[in-house]
Amino acid sequence: MSKEQPDWPEPIVRVQSLSESCSDSIPERYIKPSTDRPSSTSSNFDDANNIPIIDLGGLSGADHRVSSSILEQISDACKEWGFFQITNHGVNPDLMDRVREAWRQFFHLPMEVKQQYANSPKTYEGYGSRLGIEKGAILDWSDYYYLHYLPLSLKDCNKWPHLPPQCREMFDEYGRELVKLCGRLVKALSINLGLDEKILENAFGGEEIGACLRVNFYPKCPRPELALGLSSHSDPGGMTMLLPDDEVPGLQVRKCDNWITVKPARHAFIVNIGDQIQVLSNAIYKSVEHRVIVNSDKERVSLAFFYNPKSDIPIKPIKKLVTMDRPSLYPPMTFDEYRLFIRTRGPRGKSQVESLKSSK
Repeated sequence: MSKEQPDWPEPIVRVQSLSESCSDSIPERYIKPSTDRPSSTSSNFDDANNIPIIDLGGLSGADHRVSSSILEQISDACKEWGFFQITNHGVNPDLMDRVREAWRQFFHLPMEVKQQYANSPKTYEGYGSRLGIEKGAILDWSDYYYLHYLPLSLKDCNKWPHLPPQCREMFDEYGRELVKLCGRLVKALSINLGLDEKILENAFGGEEIGACLRVNFYPKCPRPELALGLSSHSDPGGMTMLLPDDEVPGLQVRKCDNWITVKPARHAFIVNIGDQIQVLSNAIYKSVEHRVIVNSDKERVSLAFFYNPKSDIPIKPIKKLVTMDRPSLYPPMTFDEYRLFIRTRGPRGKSQVESLKSSK
């Protein structure tokens, strides 16, 4: 495993600044190879060809038929798509709107204020504009803010923005709500795998799970057909809870050989399986490639909340899911080791997790 770099290999350029200065072209560093560019045929989001929307309203209710139906919908979505949207999830819609708007306000603060929170590749925590430390890499058309929420030993509110006012308290409340929601969903996934409801949660580290937030800011792009807001990747963690920009679609999910543009439902979260659940489930559930497109007319803000295993425990397929017919596909690796592996290389489709498969 290579050592972490102390700093970025090249001077950081804020994409928001480029967006404000570029009128009809973008720097070559942001132009993707022709095979990776969004195509006019990849932007379809008809309701019949989109990720499932699941109403969680009766998941914990007394009617077992309703609960069983919801569990079945979640199971089908995990196997068919690796992505689904959830409504009636228990998080206050007003809180969702306020948190997203607060982050939008942050990205429109003066640059000198935002620069106080500039990040490094050592932890990525803070205000950033690139993923991966490969010198000369083709970059994504986005800025972001990354912060730790759990474990408490990593949570440092001084590294969270102090503007707009009361935003730290709001982000803290949002984190508490999403940890609870992710816990409910992990129990559902565990049941669907034929396990006790606490097995997956315990494999994550029980009450010592990790959680972090990355807020994505995608500025207007004068040549959206040449760039991507976020390159194709699967999420390295356990499960991701995305609060999308419900006014501006941008997330695309790979389905077979097609890219499907997700149509966000109002006040819904978009949930997706991460690489760690793929490993724990012995690839019964698979993480799925996704990417983000940009446009020339509107900026876009989204919040990705990552629910992850405890960073220092070996993650490997759950024993009950390893059989003669389905041998263990992955050797043990801690999430810290895997995260460093990912950070060094940057977004690379599904190649990261696939390269871990045991050779035996």
